[in-house]
Amino acid sequence: MPDQAADVIVVGAGNAAFCAALAAQEQGAKVLMLEAAPEEESGGNSRFTAGSIRVAYNGVDDIKALVPDLTPAEIESTDFGAYNAAQFFDDMARVTAHRADPDLVELLVTRSFPTLNWLREQGLRLIPIYGRQAFKIGGKFKFWGGLTVEAVGGGPGLIAMLTHAAHKRGIGIRYRTRALDLLYDGGRVEGVRVREDGAIRELRASAVVLACGGFEANAEWRTRYLGPGWDLAKVRGSRFNTGDGIRMALDIGASPRGNWSGCHAVQWDMNAPEFGDLAVGDQFQKHSYPFGILVNAAGKRFVDEGADFRNYTYAKYGRVVLEQPGQFAWQIFDQKVKHLLRDEYKIRQITKVTADTIEAFAQKLDGVDAAEFLKTIRDWNTAVRTDIPFNPNVKDGRCTEGLTVSKSNWANTIDTPPFEGYAVTCGVTFTFGGLRIDNDAQALNTDYQPIRGLYAAGELVGGLFYFNYPGGTGLMSGAVFGKIAGTSAARGAVA
Repeated sequence: MPDQAADVIVVGAGNAAFCAALAAQEQGAKVLMLEAAPEEESGGNSRFTAGSIRVAYNGVDDIKALVPDLTPAEIESTDFGAYNAAQFFDDMARVTAHRADPDLVELLVTRSFPTLNWLREQGLRLIPIYGRQAFKIGGKFKFWGGLTVEAVGGGPGLIAMLTHAAHKRGIGIRYRTRALDLLYDGGRVEGVRVREDGAIRELRASAVVLACGGFEANAEWRTRYLGPGWDLAKVRGSRFNTGDGIRMALDIGASPRGNWSGCHAVQWDMNAPEFGDLAVGDQFQKHSYPFGILVNAAGKRFVDEGADFRNYTYAKYGRVVLEQPGQFAWQIFDQKVKHLLRDEYKIRQITKVTADTIEAFAQKLDGVDAAEFLKTIRDWNTAVRTDIPFNPNVKDGRCTEGLTVSKSNWANTIDTPPFEGYAVTCGVTFTFGGLRIDNDAQALNTDYQPIRGLYAAGELVGGLFYFNYPGGTGLMSGAVFGKIAGTSAARGAVA
């Protein structure tokens, strides 16, 4: 094709897209990336993450391989434990109610460590997540919940490092270039029709990788697929993830797959803006709820805040909050657990109230039935099993007894002022429904046959997450399947 723009076109410029582009270039392909956002907003949802990456590892030697500048003092003062492949498999099965595609899960788990190590070789720097995933007990940090490393600089740092790696390898990136349709002759995808600088043009290639996110920023699609009320959810990340990649593929006969009525949705500051704010990043999230209680407008608790580690409940509790009257709730803490609250509770842009008495505090909880809230607190304090030791590093079994909605772990009486309340609503991160792919990350049609020249990776792939999500798996999934997609696309393109 004399007018061919590249061997491989990658639609998107987030984590999965960069992994696809770097892997394709490694195979000798000329690669072009297309990003709908301007450069300052580029990176999709990856830029808005904390940069945490779930990976299977067998002990401190694996962590040292991923974090080669780990100091002897850090090693001595830290119990990194292990998070082996069997544990990763078990977590994926448990949180997705055993619906996740076993072939995709096997690829995700078994290739997690080698893929992350490959990314490190591309220039990604990693550090242990001391601030959010380890508490110091007995003079030693102990990691919990299977989540141990993150990109230096969080999501913005991740995108900066991957962008640098792409530029270093001669990969072109066109910003403000929105993909509109796939060029498809009925037998093979041959490129993409785009809108760039107000003009419509065709960019041809031997293969296309779609890695441009789900449909979470599309209020109409959220309501259509997730259900009534989802148009009212805040969007945690990019305003550019409107489902275009999924739509383009479906338009040429690609097979939809996965939990189209499901999504990753967290507790998010009630007064956060409609879309993610890069100046604040992921700090609108409020993830220390396992150490407090949640009450709704009726002044009542409605969920087991301590059902599991935060990593295994945070992605589904946003939905639960959205289902409450007024689509909001208040997280309640007292001073006994104040030191455990994550840094996101300290930002300036926050909906917070405090009081020195529980009665005054009840009057400050906007929209909440104060009398019922005070009854909830009285019943709560009576129900807490204070005879069981509190330990934030493990599921400590410190529970409640006799309540309609029990708490399974980390229950503490709320009796030590000043009391603090944080108003939250639902923040949708990404949608679970997407495209059907095979083990080479090639998109399949509705007859489950490969669509020649079309590959997919990242959040627009369906079949991996159902109902819930283990924290940090999104970036790992994007990296694993991005690398697979880029490698497969390049091999087909330059063969």
